[in-house]
Amino acid sequence: MLDFSQNPTLFDPLTLPNGQVIPNRIAKAAMEENMADRRHLPGADLLGLYRQWGEGGAGMIMTGNVMVAADAVTGPGGVILDARQPLDPFRAWAEAGKAHGARMWMQINHPGRQVYVATNPEAIAPSAVPVEIAGYSKLFTKPRAMTEADIARVIGQFAETAALAEKAGFDGVQIHAAHGYLLSQFLSPLTNQREDRWGGSLENRARILIEIVRATRARVSPGFGVGVKLNSADFQKGGFEAADAVAVVQLLNGEAVDLVEISGGSYESPAMQGRPASASTRAREAYFVDFARDIVTVAQMPIMVTGGIRRLATADDALAPEDGRAGVAMVGIAQAMAYAPDLPKQWRRAERVVDVPVVRWKSKPLAGLATMALAKLQLQRMGKGRAPTFSAWAPGVVIRDQIRTRLRNRQYRNWLSQRAER
Repeated sequence: MLDFSQNPTLFDPLTLPNGQVIPNRIAKAAMEENMADRRHLPGADLLGLYRQWGEGGAGMIMTGNVMVAADAVTGPGGVILDARQPLDPFRAWAEAGKAHGARMWMQINHPGRQVYVATNPEAIAPSAVPVEIAGYSKLFTKPRAMTEADIARVIGQFAETAALAEKAGFDGVQIHAAHGYLLSQFLSPLTNQREDRWGGSLENRARILIEIVRATRARVSPGFGVGVKLNSADFQKGGFEAADAVAVVQLLNGEAVDLVEISGGSYESPAMQGRPASASTRAREAYFVDFARDIVTVAQMPIMVTGGIRRLATADDALAPEDGRAGVAMVGIAQAMAYAPDLPKQWRRAERVVDVPVVRWKSKPLAGLATMALAKLQLQRMGKGRAPTFSAWAPGVVIRDQIRTRLRNRQYRNWLSQRAER
């Protein structure tokens, strides 16, 4: 059990179980950028973006999704790292984020069934359960159930990408097992209907995650960080629940895991986008903190919480004990740092509240898409050396984003086809 006899502040260092020291308790949490170059490598735009975040004062910088499999991506323009990709662009990426002392970790991921038909008409999943979003289900590829060979391949792909990340100079990797992606699909009984050793009981459903952690740790050095991003819950009836998250962390206690980040939701139930506007201001911020406090009580590794934090007071509260429960060890800031990349540096001086634009259209899926498109616009601006803007017109940004996505989809399919021919 972790020692909580001293209450840390946001700007105290954090020593992870493997001895790695994070300069402070603020992480730039992962956001999907879709800003890779045409070879799905980190190019000039991503380096420009991460230089800004590197200068912003966060103790840890977590990359957006890096795909472990070239033929399985969450969207076009995603970064892919496998043995066929050159490492020099990744070395430059790590250097950009670490230039001012932050630790740079790579989030590694496989989308499973959360693949758009326009991106790739083929997808794998624990079971052949398609994505169901009213009015939008046809946009997603219908997956096939994974074979034993598929599972073994994916375990190896995660470990391979982690080993390559270390060679490129990253300080750690975060294995993405949240937000409805492949490992989250294995954990949820809604999407995992298998009757073999990879399905049924929670221990079986968590088996692939545990095997990936072990395979990853076997490929990297002891000082390299290995973390897991985990849902507090799926927020779907019959899905992965808070008690399941506690049980998975207890399973992870027996592995060499250095940090667990708590989030929640999936494409079907995007809780990671925040609580409704009717909730109180405090409830809308740090909306996974209560779940995280319950997990802290059983965790033998530091717990980080991400979700909606945009003010110093909320971040401080997350680290502080409450109702007899300890606070978390770190806070992750995502969308607020799309609009204020130097927010941690500003917080060292005084409170700064970031009013992140949220679109409130009647169609919740479309509103969520627009909110994400606005955030991605800021990342693109920063990649070009420009400042974020709060005044972008949401409909225009969505149209622009859709046009860009169609172009990137076509480029990705061509790249994947040419890669298969080599």
